[in-house]
Amino acid sequence: MASSHGVPRVAREGDGELEKENIREYRSLLDLIATKIQQKELTHEVLSLTSKLLKKNPEYYTIWNHRRRILLHQFTKAPDDEEEDTNSTSPGSTIGDLIANDLRFIVPLLVQYPKCYWIWNYRLWLLDQAEKHLEQPSVQQLWQDELGLVGKMLTRDERNFHGWGYRRHVVTQLEKLIPPGQRSLVEQEFAYSSKMIKAKLQNFSALHYRSKIIPRLLEERKADGKARRAMLEAELVNMQDALIDPFNQSAWFYHQYLISTLDPDCPKDDRIVLDLTLSDRLQYYEQEVERITEITEDFDDCKWVYEALLQYSIDYSKLKGSSSSSQEELRGWLDALRRLDPMRSGRWRELETSLKL
Repeated sequence: MASSHGVPRVAREGDGELEKENIREYRSLLDLIATKIQQKELTHEVLSLTSKLLKKNPEYYTIWNHRRRILLHQFTKAPDDEEEDTNSTSPGSTIGDLIANDLRFIVPLLVQYPKCYWIWNYRLWLLDQAEKHLEQPSVQQLWQDELGLVGKMLTRDERNFHGWGYRRHVVTQLEKLIPPGQRSLVEQEFAYSSKMIKAKLQNFSALHYRSKIIPRLLEERKADGKARRAMLEAELVNMQDALIDPFNQSAWFYHQYLISTLDPDCPKDDRIVLDLTLSDRLQYYEQEVERITEITEDFDDCKWVYEALLQYSIDYSKLKGSSSSSQEELRGWLDALRRLDPMRSGRWRELETSLKL
């Protein structure tokens, strides 16, 4: 007897037979495709067979490879999109049609299996083929459509790692097609990241995306020192608001990124402020340690708070040669970490050594 949400459910006698029949059909379809491919039958009919199987199992990467072979073969038989194919009445007769049809086929699969790597991977392959075979206006429209699609996908699942990676790639490809003299998409993408983070502060992928955009945004704006400081301070304030919930691990990761830009060894291309003095750096560390210390007054059971306090104290001492916090404070934070996360005792011993406690 099985159960669903605590309610007993008696398995129907036909369920097992239905499952066996589905397995038989799946194996039969798989064998048929393998035979057809071995016989080099790279036809529309076999393409349809792969479609049927991929709807059942989109993780089967070998079938995606078969699909590539079939399409490449069909490309050799198809007329260019610019040619008039008055003799053909079948859909998908040009390379552009073949690519467009396959892109449409994939959309329901992406909706049903948004985290399946092989679907995203195959979609990128299709677009790569479009760049090889189609004229630039057609290619640009395809990439523009992709930006709209991935926007809808991220609205459905705003933390989809594959979706965010795909968006970065789409934007990169679109920017390659922008005529010289026109603005890039960095302002648009900065605004998009703001919208997504505002909708959900726990969105690690959106925060990571933002961290890659900000240095480039400032560069394209030709931001001066004052504007760069304003950006850093605004981002720190935003994270302070996000850390009202100190268990928001994504906010801590982004906060760590912001603090990492204070490091003198931070690569120039990753920095937010370019002309920080030692005094500036120390002041930012002191400010953030003070803000985070205030969190401990209301939350003494969140390890991320204490881990940040200790790490920033180490960073501060490397710059100044001494810590901004007392030995008593440091020991208290370290004891809290040992209590909250005893499994990482080795890590806490390393911190104890680093802080010379």
